[in-house]
Amino acid sequence: MTTVAGPASATAEANALPRTRTKNRTKQRNRNQAIRTGIQAIVVVLWCLLPFYWMVVTSFREVGYTSDNTPWFTHVTLDNYVTALSTKLGNNLPGALLNSLFIGVCVTLISLVVGIFASYALARLDFKFKGIILGIILAASMFPGVALITPLFQLFTNIGWMGTYQALIIPEISFALPLTVYTLVSFFREMPWDLEEAARIDGCTQAQAFRKIILPLAAPAVFTTAILAFISSWNEFLISSQLSSDKTQPVTVAIASFTGSQPHQEPYTAIMAAGTIVTVPLIILVLIFQRRIVAGLTAGGVKG
Repeated sequence: MTTVAGPASATAEANALPRTRTKNRTKQRNRNQAIRTGIQAIVVVLWCLLPFYWMVVTSFREVGYTSDNTPWFTHVTLDNYVTALSTKLGNNLPGALLNSLFIGVCVTLISLVVGIFASYALARLDFKFKGIILGIILAASMFPGVALITPLFQLFTNIGWMGTYQALIIPEISFALPLTVYTLVSFFREMPWDLEEAARIDGCTQAQAFRKIILPLAAPAVFTTAILAFISSWNEFLISSQLSSDKTQPVTVAIASFTGSQPHQEPYTAIMAAGTIVTVPLIILVLIFQRRIVAGLTAGGVKG
């Protein structure tokens, strides 16, 4: 017995065909977009990691093969790391690491304390010239650091601060603080203030509501800001190279002033080893807390 398709069945098949074609085109478009995104990600990763990879390869290479262009580990030795950490040649990388850690922690803590209160006031309170104040703070981050070296050098020389820790910490705070305020203001603005109002209704003062309600909710953004401020301080070189002394110089200045075992010798392999020692902790720190960093950077971008 043969069944003959009616007009309704033919119409349904005709309508289903364009939908199938549209669905296939959508799948193909998504597949092509995913491929392009993957290629772009690979290019960015290689662009960022290849210099670091070459630094690590050179740091493990014997001094006699410094100019060897072999793209993988050859003539491996640990002598470069021993030289980098040694103080026999006048280098003091361990002391510089402690200096950078101390300076970075001080800059981060002070920037957070000042930046949290300033960001909360700019985002929550209504007062005159609030927009102008925020604009001035952001404009400070775009001011060229090289223009500050001469006046800072003269100022700290006159007051006897040259070569001290405060001569390094105070200028770095001026660069870390705008970043802190910019990140936290955008987060505080998108925060649901109904929670604070509910806490005020329950009997909390404004300070208690801020400490018990707002600050815990802002933890991801605060943590992200702390990481970025610390990395910014850790990598600072220009001002530190002019205002530091042998006792207070950070790692960036210490590596730049590395000396070799022979006069006029540039210890490239030891410098690469020192650079690896300085860079690896930052990479580990970012990899461990990458979820918190991403959460803090994107927390203020979505309205509830």
